[in-house]
Amino acid sequence: MFWTIVACSFVVFIIILYILSPIIAPKAFQVQGAHVLVTGGSSGIGLGIAKAAAKKGANVTLVARNLVRLTQAREEVEKCCNGSSTQRIQCFSADISQNYGEVEQVIRKAEAHLGPVSMLINSAGAGMSGRFDEIPLEEFRKTMDLNYHGSVYATRAVIKNMKERQNGRIVYVSSMAGQLGLYGYTSYSASKFALRGLAEALQMEVKPYNIYITLAFPPDTDTPGYAEENKTKPEETRLISEVAGLFCPEKVANSILEDSVKGKFLCSVGVDGFLLTNLTCGMSPVTSLMEATQQVVTMGLFRIISLFYLDSFDRVVHRCKVHKVTIVKPKEQ
Repeated sequence: MFWTIVACSFVVFIIILYILSPIIAPKAFQVQGAHVLVTGGSSGIGLGIAKAAAKKGANVTLVARNLVRLTQAREEVEKCCNGSSTQRIQCFSADISQNYGEVEQVIRKAEAHLGPVSMLINSAGAGMSGRFDEIPLEEFRKTMDLNYHGSVYATRAVIKNMKERQNGRIVYVSSMAGQLGLYGYTSYSASKFALRGLAEALQMEVKPYNIYITLAFPPDTDTPGYAEENKTKPEETRLISEVAGLFCPEKVANSILEDSVKGKFLCSVGVDGFLLTNLTCGMSPVTSLMEATQQVVTMGLFRIISLFYLDSFDRVVHRCKVHKVTIVKPKEQ
């Protein structure tokens, strides 16, 4: 009898949370007809989000450095349009990491054709994986300029209009390496962790203007950038990152766009991503009572699980070190 009452009470509690959640949840964003601007839109996750937005009827602007790839990407996105005669796809070549003036100029040009940017996807990013003492010092600056400052510049260029219209969505594509510092990612992780501080502080500023930010933590995704990263990836990094698996860009892109439409602050993909995002939620903004309750209930358990993950990562690093020593010693003899 006692456990029946407990079970019934729990079910009633969940139902009440489900009913009350819309009270604090943002109103769903209308993608159809909106101007969605995607940095890093010529390939990978950025291109995937652009395609997903086009399927929902958005007018899309792609921004990236390589004009040839941009033109090809625009053709791919155009094939995803929902058939509306007013829907438009455009692209502009720019290096968003170097100069704010250039970024602002490109965005003003984009808005001149398609109107104010309603949704900004900060997807431009790259990074070299390698051991800390082997990564060129210049690479730390370059990675921060692209992954962090590029997002700052693009956001700065659209935020004024969003605040005036009191509506908008901003997405920062971080990484699971932006939640957990991993072997080989001293440069990359630092730049992705920086996005979290930016996103949390900015969300507090712009929430009164009905602007909602989504911070996405995609896992390893089968993109050209991932293939490039693998060229310098240490064995330890490869073995550790394999734990979460490799995801297709379409699945990742759809998850990010869907969560941004809902106004969710944290976006994860896959089981490991869900675990890590809940474990590291900390003082992040809350847009759902159900999500907040689930975080409170599961955090202790997920911390215990994470200890086993961390132990396995340490074992990987240790095994690789022993293997290197075993190889080096015969050569010295």
